[in-house]
Amino acid sequence: MADTFDIAALIHSPREEDHRTIRDTLEPKKDSEVIELLNNALSVGEVAEVLTLLPQDRAIKLGGEPTLERRSQIIEQVPPELGAKIIAALTPDVRTTILRRMSKHSIRLVLPLMSGECRRAVKRKLRYHKRTAGDLMTPDFIRLEPSMTVREARVHIRKVAKHRETIYACYVLDLDKHLLGAVSLRDLTMANSDQQVSEIMRTQPETVRLEESQKDVALKISKYNLLAVPVLGANDSVVGFVTVDDIIDVMVEEQTNTVLRMGAVEPGALDDPYMKTPWQTLVLKRANWLVLLFLGEMLTATAMGHFEDQIAKAVVLALFVPLIISSGGNSGSQATSLIIRALALGEVLLKDWWKVLRRELVSGLSLGLIL
Repeated sequence: MADTFDIAALIHSPREEDHRTIRDTLEPKKDSEVIELLNNALSVGEVAEVLTLLPQDRAIKLGGEPTLERRSQIIEQVPPELGAKIIAALTPDVRTTILRRMSKHSIRLVLPLMSGECRRAVKRKLRYHKRTAGDLMTPDFIRLEPSMTVREARVHIRKVAKHRETIYACYVLDLDKHLLGAVSLRDLTMANSDQQVSEIMRTQPETVRLEESQKDVALKISKYNLLAVPVLGANDSVVGFVTVDDIIDVMVEEQTNTVLRMGAVEPGALDDPYMKTPWQTLVLKRANWLVLLFLGEMLTATAMGHFEDQIAKAVVLALFVPLIISSGGNSGSQATSLIIRALALGEVLLKDWWKVLRRELVSGLSLGLIL
């Protein structure tokens, strides 16, 4: 394979032969190899050029790969026709995530080029508030009727499976789309073919509301070890479901934000890979916290000023100042780590701040006495 420098140079060449070389070079390569090249060696504009040069089916497939970084920015720079086809090929939840990261101008360009059904589905999803269950859910789920036999349910699943993102969770609904129960593929596989679905379904399954936060959905799926959870809308009707693979993305993002907060970095600083994040962004995301910490540490300097005479009489006391500051910083890092973790897991809420403050005051005094 030509090295990455050659390919980057060929992209900007006006000669058709050079563009044909790119197609011929990338065509036999595995998708994972091409994705690695696009992520690590090329700018957003260059990746968009490569996708434009490739056969359309291959470009749509690569554009839909979850391992492709900077997808929203790349789709904004490919021709609108190709961008619309890439977005339409995505699952509904991923499609919404990508569109929310695109500019309004780009969205206006690609939406009219989608099919009517896809366009309506996108508009419905975009109406839900960001970072809620409605924003995360997949609206296409397998619906079963309680009067169906297990045999009929299996036939129905085989018929509609190709149009569904996942089929391991099926929901039993009445005529008003109210949830009666849930049935897994394992239940259907193990059950007698002549049994009715109502006999094997799990009644009163865990549910979430459209407006619930994604964090709350993640906590519920984690707590009850669920593969999927149905989402209820108006009148308690089922409007979709959230899968565990979608929640993993949310949990990774939450954990990343938690680590950033523990390091006094504003969340969202590393949405892009570190080496591809502009230095201005890194500086701005870090500066706010550093200024706050600097102002807080001025209180330490003020306190030391009150003991200036004592330090002047016994200069040896100054040797202990770095030890005290270091111990105070370490103690603060410990408290911060424990509290942020508790907040992330839902063990404490913001309304518990007084209880947390009281516990940390007692802990801090005890640790100070020990030291």
